[in-house]
Amino acid sequence: MEPAAPSRYQPPSKHRLSDTSPISSAAFIQTAETIAINFDEHRGLTASRNESYTRFPGDPFMKNCAFALAVAFALVCAVSPAISDEGHHHEELTAEQLGTVHFPTSCAADSQKTFEKGVALLHSFWYEEARKTFEGLKKSDPKCAMAYWGHGMSLWHQLWNRPDAETRKQGESDVKKARSLKPKTQRERDYIDALGNFYAVGNKSHDERARAYSDAMAKVYEKYPDDHEAAAFYALSLLAVEPENDATFVDRKKAAAVLEKLFASEPNHPGVAHYLIHAYDKPQLAQLGLPAARRYAQVAPAAPHALHMPSHIFARVGLWQDDIDSNLASVAATRKTAAMQMGGASHQFHALDYLVYAYLQSGREDEALKVIEEVKTMPAMKMEGMDDDLHAFALAKYPAMVAIEMHHWADAAALTPVPGASKSDSAITYTARAIGASRSGKPDQAKSDIAELKKIEDGFQSSGKKYSSDWVHMNRMEAEAWLAHAEGRNDEAIASLRKVSDEEDSVGAEQAWMPAREMLADMLLEANRPQDALAEYDRALKFYPNRFDGLYGAARAAETAGKNEQAAAYYAQLLKSCEKSNSTRPELSRAKELVAKK
Repeated sequence: MEPAAPSRYQPPSKHRLSDTSPISSAAFIQTAETIAINFDEHRGLTASRNESYTRFPGDPFMKNCAFALAVAFALVCAVSPAISDEGHHHEELTAEQLGTVHFPTSCAADSQKTFEKGVALLHSFWYEEARKTFEGLKKSDPKCAMAYWGHGMSLWHQLWNRPDAETRKQGESDVKKARSLKPKTQRERDYIDALGNFYAVGNKSHDERARAYSDAMAKVYEKYPDDHEAAAFYALSLLAVEPENDATFVDRKKAAAVLEKLFASEPNHPGVAHYLIHAYDKPQLAQLGLPAARRYAQVAPAAPHALHMPSHIFARVGLWQDDIDSNLASVAATRKTAAMQMGGASHQFHALDYLVYAYLQSGREDEALKVIEEVKTMPAMKMEGMDDDLHAFALAKYPAMVAIEMHHWADAAALTPVPGASKSDSAITYTARAIGASRSGKPDQAKSDIAELKKIEDGFQSSGKKYSSDWVHMNRMEAEAWLAHAEGRNDEAIASLRKVSDEEDSVGAEQAWMPAREMLADMLLEANRPQDALAEYDRALKFYPNRFDGLYGAARAAETAGKNEQAAAYYAQLLKSCEKSNSTRPELSRAKELVAKK
């Protein structure tokens, strides 16, 4: 499985949240309980709590979301009883802040709580802090074999990276040391041996080693049916081995079946809710993920990733304010923990990606642009275990997303490749440029940009990166379709976009980009085929509900086709989706006008 580039950022010291006053454990728990109630009811906290939140200095996108700020205040303060002391680290984190796991070991009795904290950190993908926890445990309890297992687990970020040779060597050393300590229980030996399948020396590919680990965890799960940790880690392994572009969803459905059995009995387990969100992170399955999405941030409120992950489901089902709330809270928590010298700050680029996307879908483009302006002030940054500069990713992705979503074709055509960007990130720029050029009367530029995409595609193909090559190929097909449309070859253009749409729908496209099906509908509407356009908008909205362009396009197509009641319904839905918008976009003005006449 080739990893998709997640969004991440390590803030410099000037980007730290201000210190806040200490908060007691009792006060945190009381606040967290209030958050849990209000999160379910989609309400904000009291004004007094909103005012007590100390905002990130100069943080423009933190405004206009009282709920998210209140959540962020309570959650980031939960990380330490004395936030103002930046010397505090992960030692302060508790089960109330990270979720509850039960993982008995034969290590020293006073090591158990620390070990389970490390496991909880693994379940929320806070790998940097998990590794620190297990490194500390190796020193404090050198005979604890499972500390080495935990350290080895922290080196492999199963859903997004492929450990290099040096990292695999470290993992192999952890497994070897764990075995040499001769753990007292067969269960512990089985966990260690399962991980050993991944780090084993040999010529197996990453996918083969990941599958061998998953197969071994399946046996652990079957051997110890009452071991909920075995179930959770087995489910994660299934998600990690799912083939790219798998339209059957066999592995993720199998993972969900394992996890659903635990969800009712383990409501405070971080891995169960977390992995259920990942399992259901497809448009065909997303509604099933709402209970887990509602739960996860409450289970592990100190983990920035736990605050972000619900937005994967919220974005899938078009709950934009929930999406915004989740990512504002995640970014604030990430920055606060980074100011405390805790790891994982670079993950916030992923939250910012979803935040920009949700702002655009809810008519809050000014706030999306403010995020981009702030991102421009950030430094180059790489995520642990990956080579790409994710600051360059953000500079490539976010402006391209804005230009395409807003139909600002001249702006899209004027985008320039970002220095230091990866080939994948450059492909985003060239795709937006080509589409923008085709739609703003610059066919020669479009052809040049398409040629650049072909070079990137061929480069991935020749280096054996099939998934990346296929992804660029689909982008190139979209760009070529718009060029064909601009040149009057509409049948060819529509056929090409329909092929991309069908493929994208079958595998469940990633969020945070305009769906090909919606582009197809836009093209049909421009070709004066409103009935056909409306049919495609309807199909797109079933997979990608409440998208701005989809709702407005469906309304325009219905209106052009003389279906005024249907048009009014879509316009009304658009206005509801953008109810917190102050935008002067002509689309919203037209929607207001037509709804008022109804």
